[in-house]
Amino acid sequence: MSVAIDHTGPWTVADVLALPEDRTTRYELLGESLVMSPAPGIRHQRASFRLAMMLDTAARAAKAPVEVLEAINVILPSGLVVPDLVVTDAGATAEDGVSVDAEDVVLVVELVSPGNRTVDRKFKPMLYAEAAIPHFWRLEFDPAPMLVVHELGDGRYVERTTALAGATTHLETPFPLDIDPAGLSRQ
Repeated sequence: MSVAIDHTGPWTVADVLALPEDRTTRYELLGESLVMSPAPGIRHQRASFRLAMMLDTAARAAKAPVEVLEAINVILPSGLVVPDLVVTDAGATAEDGVSVDAEDVVLVVELVSPGNRTVDRKFKPMLYAEAAIPHFWRLEFDPAPMLVVHELGDGRYVERTTALAGATTHLETPFPLDIDPAGLSRQ
């Protein structure tokens, strides 16, 4: 369903959360501006699902008290974003809400889409670091899949490792996980 939006003045988190559900568009609040982006394509969705399943399996094996969610609203001090994947404290999802607070988020993952490269690579990581989210991962697709792993240090993200397609990389945080990005988007 597409939504015609009639709104005057600056947007608030409450305004965005009050919009009707629309599976064709993601709504994010960056500052006081509403940003809309189309639903991701098949390659993106395939990789998101597979990575979510891997994260969920690894979290369960580690008995980590977290939940892995796809495309959930995350409320930041400076607005509202919809990361592709979120690993959040399991207690934060006890109620059937439509958002989680950044303070409950352990990891955010962005899958870089052609239309959102700058936002996914530069702007969102800055917002996530400002919100003190401990871990940020970025999955790049071109020229070959690679997962860039960042951890928060001194208020900004520091690149810890890059998992390249065709090689298995062992990650320890936020819980142990072995990953080869090559299989994430392959049909």
